[in-house]
Amino acid sequence: MDTKRKLENRVALVTGGGGAIGGASAKLMAAEGASILVADVRLEAAEEIAHEIEVSGGQAKPIYLDVAEPEQVSEVVSKAEKYFGSLNILLNVAAAVTPDAPVEKLSLSEWNRAFTVNLTGPFLMAKYAIPYMRAAGGGVIVNMASQLGTIGVPNRSAYCSTKSALIHMTTILAAEVACDNIRVNSISPGVIETPRTLRRFEGTEQFQAARGPLHMLGRVGKPEEVAKAVLFLASEDSSFTTATDLLVDGGYIYLKRSGDMGT
Repeated sequence: MDTKRKLENRVALVTGGGGAIGGASAKLMAAEGASILVADVRLEAAEEIAHEIEVSGGQAKPIYLDVAEPEQVSEVVSKAEKYFGSLNILLNVAAAVTPDAPVEKLSLSEWNRAFTVNLTGPFLMAKYAIPYMRAAGGGVIVNMASQLGTIGVPNRSAYCSTKSALIHMTTILAAEVACDNIRVNSISPGVIETPRTLRRFEGTEQFQAARGPLHMLGRVGKPEEVAKAVLFLASEDSSFTTATDLLVDGGYIYLKRSGDMGT
């Protein structure tokens, strides 16, 4: 029986690695054999995830990163090779928190911050990571988009617009680097239970009651469920998959389009 782990001898860089989805993905990829560079603007959160990976027998290093800063991005990408010898997987999860507000009340600085982090960030990460992946003989880039990049909702114009553009950028980038044996895909989660999504509610029960029915499966998702999709796209299980947006949305988009749910 083949017991080889799916990401044995691979090196992954995870932005937003200290968050719920980034952290769950980093830990699962590490469990499957990858060495992980856990990057986050919240260094303590990155350190916590890296520590959990190491305690479980994996290899990981935490590092501070603001994906909106080109010099930092370039330096962090180079550290993946310095620490672990190569760079094979880039997972872009880092995203800005944007306020709920109609366009007329959304400030220009809030709009610009969303685009700088959510779209320019993945652009910069890919820009600097691709040469290392090419040198390694290929690689995988996974961009964390959202179901709201396909089906927008009122008062979330900045977030929805950045995720829609990220999905489109993913397909263009995939076409540009396919000849280098680099696959590029995005994931569009539905509503996932994280500290960030829970902040609008008084507790988990209220959150589930409000957001669960928006999904065909009748519940919100877990970070670990998104992490499994990341593992699929990062591994050879998806060796013939590129330029694809993978829905991990519990049927959210279907219900939205069918008119069987409210906004």
